[in-house]
Amino acid sequence: MAEDLKNQERDRASLVPREILGWKALEDQTFDPKTIFNYIDGGGEVYRAYNFKSLLARRFEREGKSALIVDFFDMGSSSDAFGVFTHDLEGENMGIGQGSTYKGGLLSFWEGRFFVSVYAEEETEETKEAVMALGQEIASAIPEQGEKPALLSLLPAKNLDEKNIHYFHNHLILNYHFYVSNENILLLDQQTEAALALYREKGERINLLLIRYPEAKKAEQAYQSFTQAYMPDAKEPGRVKTEDNKWTAAKIKSNLLAVVFNAPSEALAEEMIRNVVRK
Repeated sequence: MAEDLKNQERDRASLVPREILGWKALEDQTFDPKTIFNYIDGGGEVYRAYNFKSLLARRFEREGKSALIVDFFDMGSSSDAFGVFTHDLEGENMGIGQGSTYKGGLLSFWEGRFFVSVYAEEETEETKEAVMALGQEIASAIPEQGEKPALLSLLPAKNLDEKNIHYFHNHLILNYHFYVSNENILLLDQQTEAALALYREKGERINLLLIRYPEAKKAEQAYQSFTQAYMPDAKEPGRVKTEDNKWTAAKIKSNLLAVVFNAPSEALAEEMIRNVVRK
């Protein structure tokens, strides 16, 4: 077992170059879900929320230049690699890997089951060129591509903002993107998968939340928990007009729960729900 782990670490390390445009690598650091807080103080919970398996951190230095750092995460699955990538979608798409963003010296991308960040301690034209070169080499070295989560195929295409889709498992990540409740009223955990999508309709911003539970019984329990806590004054099951004159609607189909938030009309909320559950 220990030898297998060493071989896996060696294989992952081989996917990251040891020199780029004059920057040379120092000794690697490796972390797992128990030790990640020794490296990322406070931010480790995000990666743990996506079930990451291991992290290889490699620092590059060049005399007289700012250092470059590669954080190479093995997420265990392409779904979670995509998911953690969607946690922060701000930045410019650089066409690296299967999806990428770049902002302020930080390049992030996903490829296969891996999520990668490459950043410069100080952004200059020279360090940006090196960051991009590092990213391209790493993405090209990863031998397989991954599939996006199948749950995303249930999102209606009409008015969907494809740059604002977040995939996750637990309610802490949900609340980061769209606050629902301090309590876990949707019964989210690491065995559930969820997608939060933004829709734009005549200047309105509408959120659609899809959650797939391991079994239909859990979906029913979550529906009851959510409707009782979020819409106790609803006149009809699964729909309510909120104080801001917007509509929230919820419906289950087998092990899938769909919730629309901030719809400008009851009819639109119901239409979006129907477009999901009839698939």
